[in-house]
Amino acid sequence: MVQTLPSEFYSDFLSNAAKARKPSPIRGLYPLEARPGMISLLAGKPNSATFPLTSVQIKARSPTDPAQELTTELAGAALAEGLQYGPTAGLPSLCEWIYGLQAREHGRGKDEGWRVSVGSGSQDVIHKAIFALVNPGDAVLVESPVYAGILPTFESLNCEFVVVPTDSQGIDSSALRTTLENWPASKPKPKVLYTVPYGGNPTGMTASKERRQEVLALAREHNFLILEDDPYYYLYFGSAPRPPSYFSLELEQPEAGRVIRFDSLSKILSSGIRIGFACGPDAIMTAIDMHTAVANLQTSSLTQAIAHALLESWGYDNFKTHTLTVSQFYKGKRDVFERLMKKYLDGLAQWDTPEAGMFFWFKLLLKAPGTEGAHEEDSESLIRTKALEKGVLALPGTVFLPDGGKTAYVRAAFSLLDESDVEEAIKRLREAILEARGV
Repeated sequence: MVQTLPSEFYSDFLSNAAKARKPSPIRGLYPLEARPGMISLLAGKPNSATFPLTSVQIKARSPTDPAQELTTELAGAALAEGLQYGPTAGLPSLCEWIYGLQAREHGRGKDEGWRVSVGSGSQDVIHKAIFALVNPGDAVLVESPVYAGILPTFESLNCEFVVVPTDSQGIDSSALRTTLENWPASKPKPKVLYTVPYGGNPTGMTASKERRQEVLALAREHNFLILEDDPYYYLYFGSAPRPPSYFSLELEQPEAGRVIRFDSLSKILSSGIRIGFACGPDAIMTAIDMHTAVANLQTSSLTQAIAHALLESWGYDNFKTHTLTVSQFYKGKRDVFERLMKKYLDGLAQWDTPEAGMFFWFKLLLKAPGTEGAHEEDSESLIRTKALEKGVLALPGTVFLPDGGKTAYVRAAFSLLDESDVEEAIKRLREAILEARGV
């Protein structure tokens, strides 16, 4: 039997805004409509007889035979559910499918003190989770380099960034321990740690099992929650078995409930479908749902229904087959990119080979090793001027540093380009580096 933290445990973690938010007077009563014999005069739902759609047909490649096209039809009760307002936390059919997925992938059962909240992409539920947990001015633990897209949310709350360094094995747990053990006694410790543990954006790193276990132990010792942002979980293509997630590993702890996990369908079904989901303690999911109820009511019922119809028609085994095909696709893209980097940037850049995700994080050697000032190199000027002038776009590493400091690193995405474009881009980057060196 899994021991879980009690719901009252989270009262000290919820932000003042989350505590002050009141349930929607309408959506809070939706569950009562399902009572047998209940006649509802509650919601201003449009009458479905006025909706022109009678069916939606979905054609998709077979997960087991890409040459074969499979057809799934959304009609009847399933379509009616998709065309009407739905529950704030997500359509029950999709939520049930997610529970089954998390049981298979992470060994987590529904009776372990957690539940699902579906969002309009994982960014949506992450943003709401941060607002549910962080007060203005709070100190927050963030890995560095960090996903640049999350920084504005923290910055809007005027958070104090407590930087936790990373390497090819993930978060430097020793550095994290040192930071927490030397925390000023007069100052509240951070309540949350944000991390992207597989195919990290921008570094491409995948955290080892040992590092994750050490971070989980520190979370319990120093009483913080882990925001496990995991859009690249299914894009793992390393040679070793994929390390277990934080969500899974917390079952090894004396009690579960310190991990809030965020998944996304963007990288494996469609980025335009805008479906992600959070899994975590009920108290925090409720705070997210209450935010959703007043901000955007719910995630689109129709996209949820379409996604569920496709996933249900596949089944879990075929879904797994599809994700393995996707990960191998990106492995091929990575291999092409690295082969051409070795061809044109050998001696001009350094990098670790990513084992998941869509990115290379590489250090430009703008001065020859041993040259005065070589350790103080900064990629920003070259990437924003010389590289841009030569017709190649990449992101300077400084945008991924919470403190905005200088760095010689650059992030390059390898997901879209074909081999000829990759080669031309890297050749142009080579020319820019050589010009910077004065060669």
